[in-house]
Amino acid sequence: MTDKNKKYTYLAIVVAIIATAFGAGFVFGAVEKLPRPIQGIINQKFGQPEKFDFGIFWDAWNELHNKYVDKNKLSDADLLYGAISGMVKGAGDPYTVFFPPAESKSFKQDVGGSFGGIGAEIGKKKDVLVIIAPLEDTPAKRAGLAAGDKILKINGATTENLSVEEAVSKIRGETGTKVTLTILKNIDGAKMKDITLERAVIKVPITKLEALKDNSMAHLSFYSFTATAPFEFQQSAVSILSTTGYKGIILDLRNNPGGYLEVAVDIAGWFFNTGDLVAIEDFGSDNGQNKTTEFRAGGLGALKNYPMVVLVNQGTASAAEILAGALRDNRGIKLIGEKTFGKGSVQELITLKNDSSIKVTVAKWLTPKKYSISESGLEPDYNVAITEDDIVKGKDPQLDKAVEVLGKMLNQ
Repeated sequence: MTDKNKKYTYLAIVVAIIATAFGAGFVFGAVEKLPRPIQGIINQKFGQPEKFDFGIFWDAWNELHNKYVDKNKLSDADLLYGAISGMVKGAGDPYTVFFPPAESKSFKQDVGGSFGGIGAEIGKKKDVLVIIAPLEDTPAKRAGLAAGDKILKINGATTENLSVEEAVSKIRGETGTKVTLTILKNIDGAKMKDITLERAVIKVPITKLEALKDNSMAHLSFYSFTATAPFEFQQSAVSILSTTGYKGIILDLRNNPGGYLEVAVDIAGWFFNTGDLVAIEDFGSDNGQNKTTEFRAGGLGALKNYPMVVLVNQGTASAAEILAGALRDNRGIKLIGEKTFGKGSVQELITLKNDSSIKVTVAKWLTPKKYSISESGLEPDYNVAITEDDIVKGKDPQLDKAVEVLGKMLNQ
């Protein structure tokens, strides 16, 4: 499968060495050879006024060139790219974005490569830039950034009207340099504060396994659905299977920003029967009919007989939400923690002329019971918050609740 047609669960840019393709779906594509007919728009050429007059674009273009004080500083290319960016923003979808050539090149490098950053995944909630998940053992995590924290400024400049990609380009940079974020914490009564972080090369762990409750419970933390995650998850799964004391599993998907859809389906195979539905890709209505694609588990279900619960929070997004939703829909597994982020859409990256590109939301993800993850997120069965005081004292009431609920299941 080539880069031009490979799908990813694309959610937000990881501001770290790796760029997780996030939110449930990402496709590299090419511009269509046949242009899509433009319905209802006339006067696509200058000087043809009608009821929906595209001539207003040329009027503005001419007035700007005729009257702008610094005419010699005007760039026709920048004006055109700005106009296209404005049109795309009019769709009202934070994940549908236009990239001029330089940004397009940078974005493609981010998706497939590595860079220095602070170790946090960011996205948008109600047009506000927010932390989706701070990654483990990173500058962001050590600085106390948490899921849901609002990023109001980057190096003193407002983030209002910035796309996620534009914000990422400002946050990342050379390893060892610093960036200052003005943060509004996700707690009542919080005040804005500046947090300065030193950019670093980020190496993110994929899984962490520890024994709880006299070694009767396997606490499996799963941090990201990267390309190497199936192998690392397999190692943890084999360890669980080979340890006779484990009677139940706490699958911890907190602060897991997602990753590859294929990885979510692969890992679901450890918990489901072969052929069980994991997710539905909904392309919306076309001529009154919805086009959908189903993704089903193909594993051996080696862990399916273990009683289990799943931990989630505001940093649980994309592929992590898909797996959590499938576990609840198919097996009735309880979710514990906080409402998930709500990023369940598929983007396609289309290359345009002059090496520019446009990333367009083309589909949304549904759970097996056809619940839309996008924007709404997943409500936990047991809503448990973690306070600032809990963090300071090293307490984890969400994990405590998971141990309690799983313990009751094991003692039934």
